[in-house]
Amino acid sequence: MSEFPVVSQLAVSYDDVVAAARRLHGVAHRTPVMRSRSFDERCGGTVFFKCESLQRAGAFKFRGAYNALSKLSSEEASRGAVAYSSGNHAQAMALAGKILEIPVTIVMPDDAPHVKVDATRGYGAEVIIYDPRTERREELGAAIRDERGLVLVPPFDHPDIVAGQGTAARELFRETGGLDLLLTPCGGGGLLSGCAIAAAAMAPGCRVIGVEPEAGDDANRSFRSGRLESVEYPDTIADGARTLSLGDITFAIVRAKVADMTTVSDEALLRTMRFLFERLKIVVEPTGALAAAAVLERIVDVRDLRVGIVLSGGNVDPTRIGAWFSD
Repeated sequence: MSEFPVVSQLAVSYDDVVAAARRLHGVAHRTPVMRSRSFDERCGGTVFFKCESLQRAGAFKFRGAYNALSKLSSEEASRGAVAYSSGNHAQAMALAGKILEIPVTIVMPDDAPHVKVDATRGYGAEVIIYDPRTERREELGAAIRDERGLVLVPPFDHPDIVAGQGTAARELFRETGGLDLLLTPCGGGGLLSGCAIAAAAMAPGCRVIGVEPEAGDDANRSFRSGRLESVEYPDTIADGARTLSLGDITFAIVRAKVADMTTVSDEALLRTMRFLFERLKIVVEPTGALAAAAVLERIVDVRDLRVGIVLSGGNVDPTRIGAWFSD
């Protein structure tokens, strides 16, 4: 654990989110907002799902990746970018790089879902596989950056990434109006931070809650202790939330803008994924179902409230779904 430094001003403002929305206009999908009567009946609230599982490259990550790469100078773009990711940031960076004609190299763990590794390569990125049990992705990314002269674009602790992710909540509020609660999944906190900034500007009375897997509760513990805490490679099916800790930028925003944090079990994630598949007819990956699980399992009480839930991604191996849903 490390003491978190005092930050006098947050690294990202709502103006940054608005600027990111302009860059993403006509490039990112304006993903649908869906409703489910059966979900509402189960939880007692009025729930609006922001379906980022239907975003380009299958997750909200495209918003931040494209925003960050589009801001590179021509000299930086010509050198190329490097990133590290278990999958969704990898795919997003690869696709954004393809669109912007920027070479991209991605560092991915050897246990990343094959569907995510294949998609990243399919978009044209170079993929470098590493062993997360013996190597640190941050160190590998920095070493490749220095060796090749690339620009490092981390998956969450970057102002342009956070601003891009915040555009998801901006779209949601513009469609639904004010909400009482907004819940988002939390790994490194980029989505949660960006959405909290948008909520504070567009719906000041809306409480924002971040949801992590039980095995990877570093942000939850950091939120409560006021210190930046970590979890060493958490064992969870929510591979997109297997982050070591929040970053300096995201932790500062979470502390300033987020009302609460909570966690859900892997078993709850599987139940929620199945419910969303059967009732909404959409495929959501485990990490993408974190926020929905907190509501469906009644960990967060939403009775008589208007609630926004971000379904953050849908990149999951179909063979794994078959195994998970076979019982």
